[in-house]
Amino acid sequence: MSNKNYDDIPGTIVFDSEQSARGFHLNQFCISLRLQKNRDAFKADPEKYIDNYPMTAEQRAAALNQEWNKLLELGGNIYYTSKLAAYHGINFQELAGLMTGMGSTAYRKMMVSGGRSIEGNRYKSEWQDK
Repeated sequence: MSNKNYDDIPGTIVFDSEQSARGFHLNQFCISLRLQKNRDAFKADPEKYIDNYPMTAEQRAAALNQEWNKLLELGGNIYYTSKLAAYHGINFQELAGLMTGMGSTAYRKMMVSGGRSIEGNRYKSEWQDK
């Protein structure tokens, strides 16, 4: 993956064309779970069902182990990976709480209060402990 001028944004994985290509099969797997028949097949045998999608070993492990941030790093799109979270009974607010490490309640409170402060969060290069 090449360096982009937006790679210095902390806590952000930009879903660009490279990420899209990287995560194509991962995202196809995740979106497949919108259909009940596919959720049933995944529930019956997760390993067998996921074999239908030629993901990397790392993508496969992240999907099976519910490693939400890792899925995005590996090319997952949040709107697709949220289908996998929903399969596991996790709503979008809960997912964001898990991904930020804040928990659902603290995450909601932060967002209702206007979101994360921009101060010290514009660029990774601003951080003391990079």
